[in-house]
Amino acid sequence: MAAAIGKIAKAIPVIAKPRFALFMKYAKVELTPPSPREFGEIKTRLGNVISAYRSGRWKTLTVKEAWINTLVGAEILMWFYFGEIIGKRNIIGYDINLA
Repeated sequence: MAAAIGKIAKAIPVIAKPRFALFMKYAKVELTPPSPREFGEIKTRLGNVISAYRSGRWKTLTVKEAWINTLVGAEILMWFYFGEIIGKRNIIGYDINLA
């Protein structure tokens, strides 16, 4: 049993190192806040989404594109919820002292 645990303990860094490197590669790109030069692009893309909705162009999306857009929207919503939880310092409601 101890030999098996030793083998596993030695294998963990070997397996984890490339996966952690891949995680860090994507984390540097995806988790950084937008820079000031990216706000123009955000405005343009949001305008494209609104015009696609108004013109009915959203009806021609493939299932894959629609699913990706749904996941991006869910991610934005979850970041909002996590920000609210951090701001409240509580998962449910605000801590209000009535005294």
